[in-house]
Amino acid sequence: MKEIENLTRRDLLKGAATAAAAGAASAAIVPRHVLGGPGNTAPSDTVYVAGIGLGTMGRFDVRTSDLAGSKIAALCDVDNEAPKSVVEMFPKAERYDDFRRLLDEEKGIDAVIVATPDHAHALISLAAMEHGLHVYCEKPLAHTMYEVRRLQEAAVYHGVATQLGNQGHSYASNHEFCEAIWSGVIGTVREIHVVEAAFNFSRIEDLPRLEEKHPVPKSLNWDRWLGPAAERSYHPLYHPGLWRCFRAFGSGMIGDFVCHIVDPVFTALQLGAPSSVHAEVADGYDPQKHGDTFPRSSKVRFEFPEAKLANGGVRPALTMYWYDGDVFAPPHPEELGPDEVSIPLLGGRGAVGGLVVGDRGKITYASHGAAQWRILPEERMDEYMADRSRVEDERGVGMPNNFEHHEDFLQACRGYKVAGSHFGHGGPLTEIAMLGNVALMFPEDTLAWDAENMTIPNRPDANAHLHYRYRDGWTL
Repeated sequence: MKEIENLTRRDLLKGAATAAAAGAASAAIVPRHVLGGPGNTAPSDTVYVAGIGLGTMGRFDVRTSDLAGSKIAALCDVDNEAPKSVVEMFPKAERYDDFRRLLDEEKGIDAVIVATPDHAHALISLAAMEHGLHVYCEKPLAHTMYEVRRLQEAAVYHGVATQLGNQGHSYASNHEFCEAIWSGVIGTVREIHVVEAAFNFSRIEDLPRLEEKHPVPKSLNWDRWLGPAAERSYHPLYHPGLWRCFRAFGSGMIGDFVCHIVDPVFTALQLGAPSSVHAEVADGYDPQKHGDTFPRSSKVRFEFPEAKLANGGVRPALTMYWYDGDVFAPPHPEELGPDEVSIPLLGGRGAVGGLVVGDRGKITYASHGAAQWRILPEERMDEYMADRSRVEDERGVGMPNNFEHHEDFLQACRGYKVAGSHFGHGGPLTEIAMLGNVALMFPEDTLAWDAENMTIPNRPDANAHLHYRYRDGWTL
């Protein structure tokens, strides 16, 4: 008992999370009564969280984490104007403008939420894990393939709880979708189509504007905002604004949405890593001229090899097609009329979701947790649902009471489980997006992918896009 008394609360939480991640019983390291649990609340059940990056998703994540049962202890953003609304919600939280100082000074926190622009995800997440903290990181997990691999390795090495911010993974509709695939109701799957047609992250028309000179806002520390990215002048297109649309800071549509839209099929079919990728781009997109942003529309083909499944079965090889923008579009199911919507629209703007093609039927679904999934033809759906019921509470995206994913993460921090989209799941999922973005720099070429050795053997010059050289003073 003296050994337990001498442990800090963070030690207890970290030790329990490590045991859970290893598949061991938490009680083997920390007794259940110390950790608390249903009807047995203990101080160690309180998870103290710091939010780093307080823009749109940062505000959502901090508020949602609070609703899920955490205590928001600290807030950090390099722009003092950004966190005002969050500070009003959590006036007692300590304020910081440098994540490094927060990590060094806040000894009482247990976990961090990382919701900065993509290019800073890996640095902050890795530093937090090195401080023994659990990490919830917004999608995509990182900005380069190399960074994603480093974070997966670090999560295992440091034994902390982790979660990728693809909240739909925790929705009940996502589990329902997977069960339908596993039931065999649509037979063997050999083809998948996923689409994001609601947003346009291309800024080709704005590239000439980047030569403009703009003063840095007084509230913003531009050097810290840049972080590891190459030196460049401030522009309001980057912040506060459209950083997702620029390759130096964001990951485009494929980076922003693969972790949502592909996750249901990635989970259900245990996709793993593709063996090759091939990209088509629209409207004369030239990577040499326009590589600082992304195509207005693209179609990317991923080939997944045959794979052994966790249950001992074998999944046949299959092809997945990614579509974004308004030029390329997935096939329309023959089971539907020409005017019927196959993949649900997001906010009425455009299709966001997927079409899974089996040899006995099809399943369509919407993004963010396979919402609104249905089986085609309709008689097969009726047959499948004969002795089943659907989840009625489809709350959609962005609702403030949508806290299942954060609650799942907090339970992992407490040592009761492994989070559903831990970095061992979210990392390989993000790698699909990273590989797709490399392919966009080599349109019309088929890039072979050696996942084990993290290399593109048939185009050695493409390997330069798997990572980049950080600005002086920043290392991973």
